[in-house]
Amino acid sequence: MNRQTTLIIAAMLLGILTGYLCNTLLSPADAKTVAGYFVMVTDIFLRLIKMIIAPLIFSTLVAGMAGMGDAKTVGRIGGKAVGWFLMASFASLFLGLIFANLLQPGAHVTMPLPDSSASAGLKTSSLNLKDFLIHVFPRNIFEAMATNEILQILVFSLFFGLALGQLRDTKAGLLAQAIEEVVPVMLRVTDYVMRFAPIGVFAAVANVVATQGLGVLAVYGTFMGGFYLTLAVLWLVLLTAGFAVLKGDVFRLVGLTRQPMLLAFSTASSESAYPRLMETLKRFGVSERVIGFVLPLGYSFNLDGSMIYTAFASLFIAQAYNLPLSLDQQITMLLVLMVSSKGIAGVPRSSLVVVAAVLPMFNLPEAGVLLILGIDHFLDMGRTATNVLGNAIATSVVAKWENALGTETDEDEDAADPVLASATARH
Repeated sequence: MNRQTTLIIAAMLLGILTGYLCNTLLSPADAKTVAGYFVMVTDIFLRLIKMIIAPLIFSTLVAGMAGMGDAKTVGRIGGKAVGWFLMASFASLFLGLIFANLLQPGAHVTMPLPDSSASAGLKTSSLNLKDFLIHVFPRNIFEAMATNEILQILVFSLFFGLALGQLRDTKAGLLAQAIEEVVPVMLRVTDYVMRFAPIGVFAAVANVVATQGLGVLAVYGTFMGGFYLTLAVLWLVLLTAGFAVLKGDVFRLVGLTRQPMLLAFSTASSESAYPRLMETLKRFGVSERVIGFVLPLGYSFNLDGSMIYTAFASLFIAQAYNLPLSLDQQITMLLVLMVSSKGIAGVPRSSLVVVAAVLPMFNLPEAGVLLILGIDHFLDMGRTATNVLGNAIATSVVAKWENALGTETDEDEDAADPVLASATARH
């Protein structure tokens, strides 16, 4: 457990203690007044999170799309990979919505709604399916960034990244390189923002306990238990889908992938398992050219554990504030999360960033994210291990479809295909 996680857990415990003292020693009116100051702190932290969303998504997605190249082989392999990613993403989100509705982890929390002044300034109009489809496309990219319209930023980034990839061999290549250099800067800014997480957690937990008492803490165990049960079902779905293509070899793959998954679970970081996962896939027999192209793509677009979490957590927050969502709204949320979760792999606590960005679209309080931030590390461990398993299966399935499974590493083929060779070299 790293220092940041230790600080967050300590802040959560201190918040519980502080909130309990306020709840027991002060009158309800005074406790509410003190809680108002805690809300101010959480509001500041939420604004910092919102500050990074637009530049972070734009830079990461454009850099990823520009680096894909335009060769036919890349298009064919990329098409198969993205097709699998979309199916896995939809299954993950669908399971998250189904189990959140079945288990109702936040049904008995009954959190009071925060004051309207606590809004972070995002547009909060509810979306139906028709409005969603129209709303996706921006009228002005600067307007979209100024108002933090995440879907519109994604659409523009996709077009911009594809165009930049086509022109990469011209002078526009300098622009592509510059945007790629922006990515580590934004990741560092995100790291700086997340260093304030312990303060945000302390204030959020203290606010909740001061106004609701210690009974509200029982919801954490319910939430974690429900989420890990949902993850177990997702694992069964992924293994079943993998078995359909890989047959019995999928079990050998899981055995080989055990160590990278354990590393990802213990560190709560998919990136820490990346080198070991590459070695595992080579031992499984996946061609290097497929690993070098599909695995990095999967790390950006195939985050099955994170996807199921965003759906589960979003509905938990809706239930906690007693703001039920209709079937149409939940379907719309599924589509929004399908798009919103792409392109921010490697971002610390990226799932929380996605949830925080999506909540205002459905009139859900952004402060709800802080209800689960204190236990997010333990949730992140499970979803990160799931991300690794999902990408191992996806890469192996694409290799099977490309007849690039069960062979030695294919450096000669990489050399013959300069686009794939450069993709392998980049990653």
